[in-house]
Amino acid sequence: MLKSSQRRIAAGALLAAATMVVTTACGGGSGDNGGGKGNAGAAGFNAAVNKVANASDKKGGELKFIGSQEADNWDPQRGYYGFVWDFARYYTRQLVTFKAEPGAASTELVPDLATDAGKVSDDGLTYTFTLKDGITWEDGKPITSKDIKYGIERIWAQDVISGGPIYLQQVLDPKGEYKGPYKDTAADKLGLKAIETPDDKTIIFKLPVANGDFLQMLAMPAASPVRQDKDTKAKYGLKPFSSGPYKWESYTPNKSIKLVRNDKWDAKTDTVRKALPDKISVTFTTNADDMDNRLVEGEYDLDINATGVGAAARQKVLQQHKDNVDNPQTGFIRYAVFPQTVIPNIECRKAIIYAADSKSLQTARGGPQAGGDIASNMLPPALKGADATYDPYGKLGGAPDLAKAKEALKKCGKPDGFKTTIAVRNNKKIEIATAESLQQSLKAVGIDAQIDQFDGAQTSGIIGSPKVVKEKGYGIIIMGWGADFPTGQGFLQPLVDGRFILQSGNNNFSELNDKAVNGLFDQALKETDPTKAGELYKQINTKVSEAAVYLPFTHEKNIIWRSSRLTNVYTADAYNGRYDYASLGVVK
Repeated sequence: MLKSSQRRIAAGALLAAATMVVTTACGGGSGDNGGGKGNAGAAGFNAAVNKVANASDKKGGELKFIGSQEADNWDPQRGYYGFVWDFARYYTRQLVTFKAEPGAASTELVPDLATDAGKVSDDGLTYTFTLKDGITWEDGKPITSKDIKYGIERIWAQDVISGGPIYLQQVLDPKGEYKGPYKDTAADKLGLKAIETPDDKTIIFKLPVANGDFLQMLAMPAASPVRQDKDTKAKYGLKPFSSGPYKWESYTPNKSIKLVRNDKWDAKTDTVRKALPDKISVTFTTNADDMDNRLVEGEYDLDINATGVGAAARQKVLQQHKDNVDNPQTGFIRYAVFPQTVIPNIECRKAIIYAADSKSLQTARGGPQAGGDIASNMLPPALKGADATYDPYGKLGGAPDLAKAKEALKKCGKPDGFKTTIAVRNNKKIEIATAESLQQSLKAVGIDAQIDQFDGAQTSGIIGSPKVVKEKGYGIIIMGWGADFPTGQGFLQPLVDGRFILQSGNNNFSELNDKAVNGLFDQALKETDPTKAGELYKQINTKVSEAAVYLPFTHEKNIIWRSSRLTNVYTADAYNGRYDYASLGVVK
């Protein structure tokens, strides 16, 4: 766990063992790109993995993103998609943030709005920060400690602005006593007792119980300031008010975004964001194959979703444009999860796990190179406490165990199988292929799994709603997860801690609420020794496996495209190995 800056760096280095996901981008192989707007150069295979490709400080031009998946929300307190956190660096700032460096070096926390990384009391319960001079909003007004407190308070308003990580809520108000700023009876709407703002330059956090990862939580977009007079509540994600180097010019949901320079941002107060492009645009499409083609042709610069080149373009990319290709591992596990409200019998869930064909699932995801290594449990190998050889259901061999599946079906009272529904995002072809693979293998033991495709942009209100999941009979949900920060808490807690079950924006899809698991988290969070904490996360992982609520598929790898037009391209472990968007530039 992370208490001192040295421990934060050490914990960040845990992720160095696994190179992570990188964003797709356009390019024209070793020649000029199709866009005809200049070329920084095809730097070579894996040139941007943990190192900088096409270094430059040249400003200007328009950086053009394209994506097949809209954000869950652009509101910093509501967004939970990894690419949203990366993109949010353009228009949000936090007290501390991750260093703008490639690879493992990116996991070091550095001051952002604050003058330093905070003063921590000996008992780990009090964190005090002083704000920098010259930090302003897009209208030139100073960013104050009260703006930061108010932004964090918005996390409590899950009934109005659902979604997003709730670590800070759990840590600062474990009893749930505060009701959020919209129900706050204090005149200034700043009634959260755990945060004090004695003046506009000072903010003090008082934790009821120590948490070794608290600074990591303050680096999340959820800890971004929001100014009360600009808070449009549920509509804030349509045009967030900027504290960063760019501001929102226009946004049409599911179609496009345009950001322009924030002329009130002072580079002297920000050592992290390069702010090289003059404009940043995003275009959304529902056709992922068309997106890949348009990237390769140079019409756009990179895939904002960072999920890798699809199967249709993969061979062309590898054979004709390898100098623009990276093939790193990601920090993600791709998996199926089983809501217990729909499949309450553990033996029925075990039958699904045993019947699944791991090799077929890996192939559906692109094989070992494009899909990743077969996963057998729910803790990524790079985290303390992980054991990639822990294989309680015999999945590493790749073949289904039909005998054990049929035995489990008998124990659950369904010897001839049963019917259920697989929920999968409609704009993720690889996930649909995964669902089809699982559907086919389950047929062998009589499990009839129908596939229901839902709008990926509506995740928090569909699979993120336990009520909707139960109503629709979603017994199997196809998803994936990367660590919010590099510890067992940062990966596992939102997925399996019962106190993280939300009525909207939920990520504990199985609705696991095991007292033993919750208690082990309480022990691990207080532990300042990463190795000792890891042993507790190992126990949690074992109990999660024994509960049979997850079927892990792969430790993800992607084949990704790096634009020849992009400059300062590098993967950052702090962002699950995506490119650090805030450092990118373009050749005009």
